[in-house]
Amino acid sequence: MESEESQIVLYITTIVIILFVVLIVLLFSFFQKRKNVLLQEQENNKKRFEREIAETQIEIREETLRNISWELHDNIGQLLTLAKIQLQNTSTKNIKEVSDTISKSLNEVRALSKLINPEAIKNIQLKEAIQLEINRFNRLNFIKSTLVVKGKEVAIDKKASIIIFRILQEFFSNTIKHSKASELTVVLNFKEELVIISASDNGIGFSSSEDSTKGIGLLNIVNRAKLIGATAKFSSEINKGTTLLIEYKL
Repeated sequence: MESEESQIVLYITTIVIILFVVLIVLLFSFFQKRKNVLLQEQENNKKRFEREIAETQIEIREETLRNISWELHDNIGQLLTLAKIQLQNTSTKNIKEVSDTISKSLNEVRALSKLINPEAIKNIQLKEAIQLEINRFNRLNFIKSTLVVKGKEVAIDKKASIIIFRILQEFFSNTIKHSKASELTVVLNFKEELVIISASDNGIGFSSSEDSTKGIGLLNIVNRAKLIGATAKFSSEINKGTTLLIEYKL
């Protein structure tokens, strides 16, 4: 009798151990599979982020080249034409006028050389990049523009800077093309663990009931901000302008 009971206990113990081992194996397989899925997702996100960075750099270069072509045609071309006319009517009196015009042309060429330098785009510093855009808008009388920097400047990750700069470029482009604004203000507010960037215009604005996503590329801007863990929000009222607010954790 005791022998039978011992055998039963042994069988039950064996079955429990086998079930326990099977459970452990199944759990291990499940968690290993889950781990592999997470690792694959991380790898896919990393590739997507790198691809977005590369595409953004290309977009910035293309935008820069477009700007350069406009400046060469509309600004430097006009200055050199004016210098040519002044030279054709050279007299002691207007020598200084010719010299001033040529000096302006040289300054424009120097400004363009900064924009055309690939390394300047590759190693872009957010504050300097924004300042270049602001200077260009004012120089060409596109729109009265101002950059305000608050707090102690903190270094921003270069890849994040590229994304943020491209987001701002999209906003600038829409402001100049569609908002009918006369003023543009950009504020860089550096805090200990956060940088807050706001870009505001005094244009026609839009209603919150409008499909603004298609009109100003809101969805694209929001998605790009998410790539670097930032947030991008729009606020606007009819005839009271539009503001883009970006918050990025350092």
